[in-house]
Amino acid sequence: MKHRFHQLDVFSAVPLKGNPLAVVHAAAALGTATMAAFARWTNLSETTFLLPPSPGVAADYRVRIFTPGGELPFAGHPTLGSCHAWLAAGGVPRDGGCVVQECGVGLVRVRRQGARLAFAAPPLRRTGPLAPALQQQIVAALGLQAGDVLHGQWVDNGPGWCAVMLRSAAQVLALQPDAARLGDLKLGVVGAQPPGQDTLFEVRAFVPGLGVPEDPVTGSLNAGLAQWLIGAGLAPPQYVAAQGAALGRAGRVFVEQQAGEIWVGGDVAGCIDGTVEL
Repeated sequence: MKHRFHQLDVFSAVPLKGNPLAVVHAAAALGTATMAAFARWTNLSETTFLLPPSPGVAADYRVRIFTPGGELPFAGHPTLGSCHAWLAAGGVPRDGGCVVQECGVGLVRVRRQGARLAFAAPPLRRTGPLAPALQQQIVAALGLQAGDVLHGQWVDNGPGWCAVMLRSAAQVLALQPDAARLGDLKLGVVGAQPPGQDTLFEVRAFVPGLGVPEDPVTGSLNAGLAQWLIGAGLAPPQYVAAQGAALGRAGRVFVEQQAGEIWVGGDVAGCIDGTVEL
């Protein structure tokens, strides 16, 4: 069967500078094995499949999200990219001001802010400090000294993220992690930029267990980081994070807290619009 297909660049207004996403439309007839095989074939950090909402669910569409190594209940750049593709294919939200996406963690709202999209951060499924043994594993995998890590925290909103804050953005950019020591961890690393930069933090994300040694720009991680950092007073209620520089990208993630709710936004650039035969 032929399906409409989009390939997009998320968290960048400029093609080839963000995180690419493949989107397959009208995918209700595709089985899980086919979806997983196509995600392995695209070899992108995520590939998504758009389906009708589940019966009785007040959503505009349902999305399934696959990495090369398996399915995720939620991810950020696939949320923004899938919404962009759904709108580009003629989707009209039930609520004109907000698109409602159904995925593994439930319903996620996505709002339009001019050309930019932003999703409401799902609640954290796990929070709190990292166990000392886990933090020691992370320090060793990153090739750091214990004093290099200022803070460590669970920031899991579905994928299983844990995170550490380093002393500086420069330390974050210099990392060369040992994937074998990371194992199945989904690890985010954040460090503050020096004064005068156009972003407040540098972020990197490592997910070797799912076939993604490093993710270029990561919405779900940035959503979890924002809930942690803003809640702990480590970040202001509105900021911009940079991610992807270590991979030659220039991702920008726009974070804003409004009425106690975290919104994570980014631009989306179209790259490919066509059909795929599956």
